[in-house]
Amino acid sequence: MEKNDDKDPDHNDKSIIEEKADVVSDAHPPDESDGNSKENVDAGNAETEHDPEDKVESQGEEIQQTLESLSEELDQLLSSLSLHKEEHKDDNTEEKEKGDHEDDDYFQIPQFVGKFLDLLEDKLSKYDSGEPKTVWYQDQEEVSSLLEAVDRVSNLMRLLLNTKSCLDHHEPLINHAGSIQQRAMAFLEDEFRILLEESVIKETTDDTGSQRKSTEDAVVSQDNDQVTAPEPGDQEIEYPGYSEDVVALLRKIAEKMKAGGYGWECREVYLVGRRNILMRTLKQNCEFEKVSIDEVQKMSWGELEREIPIWTKTFKNCSSFFFPGELKLAEKIFPGEEGSLFCIVAHGLTIQFLGFAEAVAMTKRSTEKLFKILDIYETLRDSFPPMEELFPEELRSELRNEVTSVRSRLGESAINIFSDLENSIKSDSSKTPVPGGAVHPLTRYTMNYLKYSCEYKDTLEQVFKSHSKMEQEEEEVPANNSACSAFASQLMRIMDLLDGNMEAKSKLYKDIPLSCIFMMNNGRYIVQKIKGSAEIHEVMGDTWCRRRSSELRNYHKSYQRETWGKLLGFLGHEGLMHNGKIVKPNLKERFKSFNATFDEIHKTQTTWVINDEQLQSELRVSITAVMIPAYRAFMARFGQYLDPGRQTEKYVKYQPEDIEDLIDELFDGNTSSSSTATAKRRT
Repeated sequence: MEKNDDKDPDHNDKSIIEEKADVVSDAHPPDESDGNSKENVDAGNAETEHDPEDKVESQGEEIQQTLESLSEELDQLLSSLSLHKEEHKDDNTEEKEKGDHEDDDYFQIPQFVGKFLDLLEDKLSKYDSGEPKTVWYQDQEEVSSLLEAVDRVSNLMRLLLNTKSCLDHHEPLINHAGSIQQRAMAFLEDEFRILLEESVIKETTDDTGSQRKSTEDAVVSQDNDQVTAPEPGDQEIEYPGYSEDVVALLRKIAEKMKAGGYGWECREVYLVGRRNILMRTLKQNCEFEKVSIDEVQKMSWGELEREIPIWTKTFKNCSSFFFPGELKLAEKIFPGEEGSLFCIVAHGLTIQFLGFAEAVAMTKRSTEKLFKILDIYETLRDSFPPMEELFPEELRSELRNEVTSVRSRLGESAINIFSDLENSIKSDSSKTPVPGGAVHPLTRYTMNYLKYSCEYKDTLEQVFKSHSKMEQEEEEVPANNSACSAFASQLMRIMDLLDGNMEAKSKLYKDIPLSCIFMMNNGRYIVQKIKGSAEIHEVMGDTWCRRRSSELRNYHKSYQRETWGKLLGFLGHEGLMHNGKIVKPNLKERFKSFNATFDEIHKTQTTWVINDEQLQSELRVSITAVMIPAYRAFMARFGQYLDPGRQTEKYVKYQPEDIEDLIDELFDGNTSSSSTATAKRRT
């Protein structure tokens, strides 16, 4: 409301007061012997009774117009009285110096002030009793009218309470104005709470995945007062999702309440409301709920494994999305106070985040916890720095120290888990060989574990560098290994332990060829895992892989020699001829021995297992390449010396093609195929 500034510059404050309400400004309180004096004072103290019909007539637009008219007069009065008070303040200062100060700041209050207070009370009553409830802030004129009226009451109260003579002579008016101000502030407090909690713009996602505002009104139900944190690639949503008009109104209400001495109450409403909304938002978007350290300690690993991804998602979203939004909102509504308000909203939640992380680090160690612990470690490492920048400087060092302590606990826990893996390999001394020489479960577990560990290679290297207490063991790293970090050293040590463990387990097999198959199976599995993972291959290096592949070829040769070398001995010429003639009994015995030995090999090695198809194919091809040419040549050279018919049938059990087919049955782990060897014979 614009004040009337079209006044004569020489028109002093006393004449204005007299024009408006015959206010006596004689610098002296009335003589109490004058019987009319107290009546005049009381008449101006808003104690005057009003006809109820007058209040009824003052409803609707007439109230607004009357308030506007009285507001203009009140503005001029307050301005004049303020100027009058300042002038007498200067006079009193001079009189104090002379030692003859008297109470000369007395002034009377016009009756229209009481009328203004009554009309404002009527307006507040209308808002409170409207059916349906009046949403006053949807009308900009109503907003301006009410907030300006509340501001005038605050200014009036400030002037009255800061003037000694008013405290002595206008107590009824002060009480009346104070009551109206208190009611107005209570109303604004309630409306501030409603706006804060129910005016978040609902966000929806269309079929294309882009974010758009709904067409609903800005004021929506409390059930829909949340927004969705954007996934990577989505358009940014302005969190917390209030419209600019609502934020502007919240700020105006906060300013008016602060000006009226109710700033603390407004801040309390804001803090309680935003904390509740933030927690509801985190629960809706991240499924996050506060969990105490004691509750974490009591959780099973299965429960904790489900909680940790929720924690990491929530922490990341708070760092990049929710906390910055809270700080911006506080800055818009409470400029100059946003730091302290944001801290109260976010600091406790941040400490709770760190408490959860520390509680996880303190749980009983087990190898399966490593990756979740590293997830927490990475989240703190990557998402805390931008989060700490949101807090005031005095809190950053405190939070930074907390995070450093938690990361240290997590890092030490991760290193100890690696040590536990090392110890588990050392302590695995089972004496039961794996059937068929298959890949040992310890090999599968260890290699898969290391493969996933190497996906955290950079983090683990940082962990070992920052938190390892085992530096003295680093000399075990091979000199030609380019990855000579503490983590690489630990990885190489685990691989050596696994290799030694498998070597010991291979000796559990009484059949040497089977022990070779076992070592080939496990060695091939290890090499394939390393080659299939760029991360672990980078750590182990090409030199290590070439050395392991060479070892596999040696096991292959040993298998060939121990199994098929003996069989090839039956296909030699030694002992089959005497004086240039074939010794038939020896030839017959040679065929019988070959058949029996081959049958035994087939029967046994069809039950052996090679899961790697490439290794299985390589072995079969190499066996065929050795056996078939030798058998074919033996048959061509000596088969003609057996009588056709029954004798040939008895001693020549397999044709070369039969042998080839039966070799292709080896290493299937099929126990039923051994009895079908004779059925493969071609006729």
